[in-house]
Amino acid sequence: MTEPEQLTLVREHLRRSTPPVAPGPAAAQPVARVLVDIPLAHLDRPFDYLVKADQSDDARPGARVKVRFAGKEVDGFVLDRVDRSDHEGTLTPLRRVVSPEPVLTPEIARLCRQVAERYAGTTSDVLRLAVPKRHARVEREAAGEVADVAAPAQSGALAALTGGAEYLRHLGDGGAPRAVWAACPGVPWTDVLVDAAAATLVGGRSALLVVPDVRDVHRLVAALAASGLGELTVGLTADLGPAPRYRAFLGALRGMARIVVGTRAAVFAPVRRLGLVAVWDDGDDLLAEPRAPYPHAREVLALRAHLEQVALLVGGYARTAEGAALVESGWAQSLEPTRDAVRTGAPRIHVTGETEVARLPAQAFEAARDGLKSGPVLVQVPRGGYLPALACVRCRLPARCGHCHGPLALGRGHRTAACGWCGRAAVRWRCENCEADRFRAPVVGSQRTAEELGRAFPAVPVVSSAGGRVKDTVPDRPALVVSTPGAEPVADGVYAAALILDSWLALTRPGLRTPEESLRRWFNAAALVRPAEAGGRVVVVGDPGVPSLQALVRWDPVGAAERELADRASAHLPPAARLAVVSGPSDAVAGLLPSLELPPGAEVLGPLPVERDADGEVSRAVVRVPRDRGAALSVALKHAQATRSAHKQPHLRMQVDPVELG
Repeated sequence: MTEPEQLTLVREHLRRSTPPVAPGPAAAQPVARVLVDIPLAHLDRPFDYLVKADQSDDARPGARVKVRFAGKEVDGFVLDRVDRSDHEGTLTPLRRVVSPEPVLTPEIARLCRQVAERYAGTTSDVLRLAVPKRHARVEREAAGEVADVAAPAQSGALAALTGGAEYLRHLGDGGAPRAVWAACPGVPWTDVLVDAAAATLVGGRSALLVVPDVRDVHRLVAALAASGLGELTVGLTADLGPAPRYRAFLGALRGMARIVVGTRAAVFAPVRRLGLVAVWDDGDDLLAEPRAPYPHAREVLALRAHLEQVALLVGGYARTAEGAALVESGWAQSLEPTRDAVRTGAPRIHVTGETEVARLPAQAFEAARDGLKSGPVLVQVPRGGYLPALACVRCRLPARCGHCHGPLALGRGHRTAACGWCGRAAVRWRCENCEADRFRAPVVGSQRTAEELGRAFPAVPVVSSAGGRVKDTVPDRPALVVSTPGAEPVADGVYAAALILDSWLALTRPGLRTPEESLRRWFNAAALVRPAEAGGRVVVVGDPGVPSLQALVRWDPVGAAERELADRASAHLPPAARLAVVSGPSDAVAGLLPSLELPPGAEVLGPLPVERDADGEVSRAVVRVPRDRGAALSVALKHAQATRSAHKQPHLRMQVDPVELG
């Protein structure tokens, strides 16, 4: 072996035997403040980590990183880079930078913190709702260019509302007007949102439009495309799948999309140069997040409008008490159609009393028969299934399972009732109260209704839209369309008539928002019917003296919302007050309440047992305070949750201003 070869071998041996020199800290801003993805409430704060020199370019604010925490490698987001840390010990370095893409913008990070404070949750829980999981292949795709599209001509739907022209002018000038909008019957609600988005684009800004479900997203995206804004629009929904959803998210983040349309999770979309946030049909319970900390899309958008000083538009055919409260406080203005516009666009609405002889009174039968001469007829029923509830034929008490005491129901084509909880067939059933052995059906579902209408109109096709079989559209030809609330298909033309059956059942549902929710469902169904001038009719089977039905006949969503708000205020219920529901093991709830540092004027209701699970009895307590002390209530709840987390005590479910009190 020659001498040069020997030297080469020695150098290679030394290179392999000498451990590599770890890179030093970054030359500039070597400290990263990282929000670690951990669910523990007492650790809901940023932690400082050392940025190494080879990580400095990628560990930018908003980037995803991996860090060492409590002996485990966990995910996190870089919130900021600073020169020094307040921590006195040696900082742990970042394990690695997952991606340099700044997916968490400063505006969204601040919004997530504020939402966590508002709903007494943790920031990491909110971030799981705000930032979708990474898709590396999509992230490597080159960013596209923003299409240069001229602002389209507006339909005039928004300008026709009282106060609408001023709102549009303020929006186009780059202002931040806030409004609650009552949609006009006969005018597509999509036209109003398209007009608002177009005015926002004229001012050089972007728009975020949130709707309850995917069908609404498709309708709004189609309307934007028809107006010439399709190339600037992106849809953001959970059903897209990982890759398309992340691509849409990056389109908003990188500025390729100027208009983002999505469902409730889209409230956190990182839209560049945001100028308008809007939500349609804000009373729909699909806009309430079922995961902790249970935020509502309307409240998040209102908070975002305040934090980023952008315009807000809250709309629906019905108006919620929360919307009425925004107007009453002066924080938002009211946009309403004129009475002439309502008379021109609304169908003729009748309320007919119920009869023991037939479920379909003569007036409803006549409206369906006349409507079928020229188009489809919508039939709205409050419950799906066949016979979803049974009662004793003699004493009228609900029929219950003899094994688990669950409700009995009868499915289509079944001869024997079965339990809705355990599934056992009710063979040789007898009433526990009167020993009767036969049932009656106080509630008729959509399947049974379709069967009955098929017999009443044998030559007419019957279309069902409910449950897992929801139809998007129906042809513009005679047909009976039986639907549950929220599943109504859109007719290719318009419905000739609509029947709203069993209104009493919708009003007997227990809950804080029952009258408001019932009226919202009825308004949405009636808005699908052609105007009265074209022969459109809506017949509601119910008590004409019910205030909600009277508001429907007058088409007065604003007055109904104002009365609902007044009733809530007199009962000290949201939105006139701030309210929190605490539920969990009975002993834990009872032990928590005395330790809460509640603000003055707080009132504690309960705790009361609500159910029993495998771990024991579950109780619920309600805490309410005046609205101006709601922030103090959230702080008290968040502090209590952090204390329990630090002491490894059982987690309690805390919901601030829930949609339903349970």
